[in-house]
Amino acid sequence: MSPPILVDYRRNGKTIKGLIDVARDGYIWFMERTEGPIHFIEGEPYVQQNVFTSLDPKTGRPEIDPAHKPVTGKSIDFCPSHWGGKNWPPIAFSPKTRLIYIPANENLCDTFTARPVPHTPMHNFNGVTSTLWLREGADHIGEVQAWNVDTGKRVWTHTYANSANYAGMLATGGGLVFIGGTNDRLFHAFDASTGKLLWEFPTNSGIIGPASSFMVDGKQYIAVESGWGMDPRSIQARLNTQFPGKFPEVVEGGAIWVFAVK
Repeated sequence: MSPPILVDYRRNGKTIKGLIDVARDGYIWFMERTEGPIHFIEGEPYVQQNVFTSLDPKTGRPEIDPAHKPVTGKSIDFCPSHWGGKNWPPIAFSPKTRLIYIPANENLCDTFTARPVPHTPMHNFNGVTSTLWLREGADHIGEVQAWNVDTGKRVWTHTYANSANYAGMLATGGGLVFIGGTNDRLFHAFDASTGKLLWEFPTNSGIIGPASSFMVDGKQYIAVESGWGMDPRSIQARLNTQFPGKFPEVVEGGAIWVFAVK
C-alpha cells in the first residue's frame, strides 16, 4: 500500500543500506536491504495508534493488543483508521536536508463490525461495517511531517485543523516541499528545512496525486493535477456525517496546473 524508499542512513556511527517504509499501520519502519533477507533496524510510530503494544527488537514483529484486533462477532475500535496513518500517497526525500516528508493523518480511528453478506457476482462482497471517528480531544487531522533519516526523529510538523491530508509529496533541490491533499483545494509550498508555509494557491478541485518538477529553457516548473475523488471524498463524507457542515463536499473535476519557480 505504501511504497518504500531506498535511502542509506546512519545509525550508531554506521551507514546502513536503507529501506524505509512509512506504513499504513502508523509506523515508520527503518530496515536494511541486503543481497538476501531484509533486516529490521527500528520502528517508530508517527501517529497515535493502539494496536501494537511492542515490537520484537530483533525481528520487528509487533505484539498486537487483542482488544483492538478486528474479529468476527463483535465491534472493535482501532487507531489509526483503516485508511491508515498514511495511505497510498507517496512520501518524498531530500538528500540535502536528509529529511523524509510524510502526508499523515492523525486522530482518525475506526470501528469495524462484522456482518453476514451474501456473495453476489459483480457486487461488493465486504463482510464488515466501518465507522470512522475522531479521537477525543482531537484538534486537527491532516499533517505534513518531516523526519531525519539519520536520527530517526521528527523535525517539524504542519497541521490542518479541518481537513485530512491525502496527497503525494514532492521535495525539490531548491529547498521546497510541495503538496495538495486538503479539502480547501489549496496547493501548498513549505520550506523543506523548517516547515514554514511559504506559499499556497487555490485550484479548481482537491489535489490527490503528487506534483512533478521539470525544466524548460532553463526555467523550473511545478505541475500538478487537481481532481478530487476516491478515498478522500469518502473520508470527507463520513466526517461530515458526524459533524454536519464542517466537512462539506469538495467540488470535483480535473485540471492540470503549472507554476513557474522564480
